[in-house]
Amino acid sequence: MSNTRDPLSNPLNIETIKEIDNLDLPIMQKHHVRILAHCLQILKTLSEDENSEECIQNPLRQWCDKQSKKFDDKKFSDLFYEQLELTAEKLTIFSRRIGKNFVDLEIDDLVRLVKQNY
Repeated sequence: MSNTRDPLSNPLNIETIKEIDNLDLPIMQKHHVRILAHCLQILKTLSEDENSEECIQNPLRQWCDKQSKKFDDKKFSDLFYEQLELTAEKLTIFSRRIGKNFVDLEIDDLVRLVKQNY
């Protein structure tokens, strides 16, 4: 989904953004798919990092803390972490239900998830 190795920049490449924009969905559902795709790419990047030599206790918490330093806002880190953690749980439950690992989810899967919630 991403053409960049830096998850701090926009994790979604232009092709993915265009693919979502061209979906035959209401604007709110497209927005929901875009948010899920963004979160999924962050989680995939963190998952790849977890498989490296470095052992991090809670990579998602560490990542959110790193993001909040840009804004000098601990509340942002806490809220962002809470939202990403909930999204990770939602994606994991959904991926299990459809027989996939969450890192293998694609846009079509996210559309299916969004449609189920509307």
